[in-house]
Amino acid sequence: MVKERARILVVGGGYVGMYTALRLQRKLKAELRRGEVEITVVTPDPYMTYQPFLPEAAAGSISPRHVVVPLRRVLDHCHVVIGEVTSIDHAVRTAAVTTLATAEEGRAAELLGYDELVLAPGSVSRALPIPGLAEYGIGFKTVEEAIGLRNHVIEQMDIASSTRDPAIRDAALTFVFVGGGYAGVEALGELEDMARYTARYYHNLRPEDMKWILVEATDRILPEVGPEMGRYTLTQLRRRNIQVLLDTRLESCADRVAVLSDGQRFPTRTVVWTAGVKPHPLLAATDLPRTERGRLRCTAQLTIAGTEHAWAAGDAAAVPDVTAAEPGTETAPNAQHALRQARVLGDNIVHSLRGEPLETYAHRYVGSVASLGLHKGVAQVYGRKLKGYPAWFMHRVYHLSRVPTVNRKARVLAEWSLAGLFKREIVSLGSLEHPRAEFELAAGGKPPHSPSDDPKGSS
Repeated sequence: MVKERARILVVGGGYVGMYTALRLQRKLKAELRRGEVEITVVTPDPYMTYQPFLPEAAAGSISPRHVVVPLRRVLDHCHVVIGEVTSIDHAVRTAAVTTLATAEEGRAAELLGYDELVLAPGSVSRALPIPGLAEYGIGFKTVEEAIGLRNHVIEQMDIASSTRDPAIRDAALTFVFVGGGYAGVEALGELEDMARYTARYYHNLRPEDMKWILVEATDRILPEVGPEMGRYTLTQLRRRNIQVLLDTRLESCADRVAVLSDGQRFPTRTVVWTAGVKPHPLLAATDLPRTERGRLRCTAQLTIAGTEHAWAAGDAAAVPDVTAAEPGTETAPNAQHALRQARVLGDNIVHSLRGEPLETYAHRYVGSVASLGLHKGVAQVYGRKLKGYPAWFMHRVYHLSRVPTVNRKARVLAEWSLAGLFKREIVSLGSLEHPRAEFELAAGGKPPHSPSDDPKGSS
């Protein structure tokens, strides 16, 4: 039994937000039925994206709908609000929420009261003030960006195949990825693999005609898998004629020319930005304590330090790593910790409501796996190093076990099984980004979308 009626507000529908709400509705099933507890989840999207599958979705190995989990179906005992929290005043326990309805009604925001707060808005891309980046850069954090990038790459191949201008052809077939972490390396590996396969269906394109360039500001890539596996990945990418430029920065991409710090210039219509993330801007609009890096200062019990009835985990939280040898070490902001923190966070909220002692979050890092394309990968798990097909297989098995709901597991497994029997899909559905263009033209409205209006160059 909870001590008193509680309104729990969960901000964010990502790993931490969804799994915490799911844990709460399981642990507080009786209290929810009696009306003693109310759980509200505020999230910009009605689904949770399983981000490790974004590279495979971009390569066409998995359907986009199977990369996301519908929140209303999973959180059927929670009140899911599609909107954004713009500010939080924890002193009076209120959050300002904007939704599509508030915009239609002409209101700035709606104040939502709560008793317990779970802050899990995640992170956003860390974009630097590089000339041309805002106009021409493509991110890789959402399923929309992943599918848009796939469509864009195939459209560039269409452009190169149909033009006689060597400058346009060269720019269309040059793909620049900035950032040598998980997102950048996996996205590059999967898309290069997909494009190399797709090239066999073009009469005047060869895989050798395409330039794939990875730009990394430090002296190594994939630091999560260790130095040895990082060097192996570097060797494998270069054997595939992928230029990996270490200790190099993107200085500018204005006028669709990527200018690097080493003086190289690449005319390109594709600049994919995966160079890190930063805390969500919402954190700055709260009265809660933050670290120098802008993340919420948390305890090992996942409470926000110095406050009561406020909790956080995941990318937005600086959680002490109690298993680390060095004091002051924080847990890494990755999915491995986020999933486990969400379970402890949900349990601790239940303990708090029932007047029970809280649990301490402790998890020793297991290792990392990364895919470099079909049947290619690297892994370092429990100190053991794997390369090639075994690592790729472990990557798939691990993430299949972690993707939420049996429904999604079965669909992903079915798609992988069918992909082993049939050829890859090479269709670009770029028109999905502008679905009304054809009707507008037929109705005598404005002309179809012009490629010059699109920063990615898509038609």
